[in-house]
Amino acid sequence: MLFLILIAAVVMLDLCLKDEIERTKDDVFPKKLAGTDGYVTVMKCHNPGLPFGCLGKYPQLVRELPLAVASAAAGVLLWLLPRKGSRLQKLGLALTVGGAAGNLYDRFVRGYVVDYLNVRLGRLRKVIFNVADVCILAGSVIFLIGEMVSASRER
Repeated sequence: MLFLILIAAVVMLDLCLKDEIERTKDDVFPKKLAGTDGYVTVMKCHNPGLPFGCLGKYPQLVRELPLAVASAAAGVLLWLLPRKGSRLQKLGLALTVGGAAGNLYDRFVRGYVVDYLNVRLGRLRKVIFNVADVCILAGSVIFLIGEMVSASRER
């Protein structure tokens, strides 16, 4: 149950932040995020494609490919939920599914994903992302760590 609540919390946080960005007038952006010494900037970016705008000219593929991947992740999570253990994998999948659901909502309802965070460090300077993207990345890493821990225990 906890993992399903986490999914709902990720989706709600992501969509609330995106709605706030969408409601804010364009001339406010870019805006330095307070308390970050200028390293984090809030922007408004509409991404019609996959990460970095890839495949933006293929809207049907941009909707269906993430839907298939998110469905597979959700299926694995549903399969794992009633089993004991695998907490890292469950946590990772819950974060990934929550983030994917937030971005899928954007793709199907808005026709683009709202990205709004930019970290002005090294190669990240050119990347604009959102909370859903962070959850997908963190969830994937946590899931992989869980798989490596599980595999090492089996040896």
